[in-house]
Amino acid sequence: MQSVINSGDTAWVLASAGLVLFMTPGLAVFYGGMVRAKSALNMMMMSFAAIGVTTIIWVLYGYSLAFGKSHGGLIGSFDHLGLGNTLDQVTGAEGHQIPVLAFAMFQLTFAIITVALLSGAIADRAKYGSWVIFVAAWITLVYIPVAHWAFASQGGEGGWIIDKLKALDFAGGTVVEINSGAAALALALVLGKRDGFRKDPMRPHNMPLVLLGAGMLWFGWFGFNAGSALSATSLAATAMINTQIATAAAAMSWVAFEKKRDGKATTLGVASGAIAGAVAITPACGFLNPLGALILGLIAGVASSWAVTRKYKLGYDDSLDVVGVHGVGGIIGMLAIGLLATVTANAAGADGLLFGGGTTQLNRQVIAIIVVALFSFAATWLIATVIQKTIGFRAYRDDELTGLDTTYHAESAYDITGNSNRY
Repeated sequence: MQSVINSGDTAWVLASAGLVLFMTPGLAVFYGGMVRAKSALNMMMMSFAAIGVTTIIWVLYGYSLAFGKSHGGLIGSFDHLGLGNTLDQVTGAEGHQIPVLAFAMFQLTFAIITVALLSGAIADRAKYGSWVIFVAAWITLVYIPVAHWAFASQGGEGGWIIDKLKALDFAGGTVVEINSGAAALALALVLGKRDGFRKDPMRPHNMPLVLLGAGMLWFGWFGFNAGSALSATSLAATAMINTQIATAAAAMSWVAFEKKRDGKATTLGVASGAIAGAVAITPACGFLNPLGALILGLIAGVASSWAVTRKYKLGYDDSLDVVGVHGVGGIIGMLAIGLLATVTANAAGADGLLFGGGTTQLNRQVIAIIVVALFSFAATWLIATVIQKTIGFRAYRDDELTGLDTTYHAESAYDITGNSNRY
């Protein structure tokens, strides 16, 4: 088997896996800077818990159920429990010749970052132990099935979204972005609002950390998107340049919209805009030309900037704007495929409505969006409700007011004297 491995493709996938794993510490820094100082370490610990718990599950049964032989397009098999039957094996799916374990590692990093994203919706108010249990349950019951639906292509016998519906999702618009956005909304509703929401200022305590984290995420996203080509080819180059274009464009359109609306262009705005652009291009990066990526980025920055303010109008407390950035951005990116995709960018893709392809692909994209969003919201709401009703998911009010760093971790991010509740 070793003789048929494509060493260039393998090297690129392994490097991409490292880049995507790097995104979760980047997310920890990004989220850690966005919360108040008294809960910064707790926020970071939630991301690192996602790395640990998800890795264990992925080895035991996660990879097998996500990418094993499909059962009706809904779930995989138990063929690879404990990553069995993978050593020295090569995957040739869609012509790629890379070790199965390289692909398994790459997909593991996607699972990690997806569940870590959800922590932003419940920042400052979740019990740490309950979060660990939630991660295990959510990866098992929500992420793994959706990953199988959209990523497990097995020549017509794989996941229903990719092999049967024929919806296009290059790097995780459904699996990562819409999935996390819908789940974040469910979590925010179950746990309720932070104490003082809409009354007390809850500004980011460390903007340099936020910008650093955004930069780490931007860097890692090249592995996320270009690595999803699973090959060191022109398609990977297309995905990479499109990622850069959309991310930069959204950063600028966000702050331009912010300047017009509020009179100031902020550092939080440019960081959030960059993430919104990267989110939106994720499903579309391998199907659009560079001009399409530019248009998508400009739209995503404005749309997400508008969307994050809706939580105050609608009354739900999505602490760090997971719904407005990842949910809305993921939807925009999936719809963009139905509108702006072109086979000149990827012969295995489709022509969108604006390239003469009609509404067929757009309809497929809409179905995938609706089903994933509804499933993720309902399943997450159920998991979170069960945890809340049994062991409790919401932190006690006194602990929330004191700060979760000292309550759950006996540490603080800074050596602050005096009343730390001021920070």
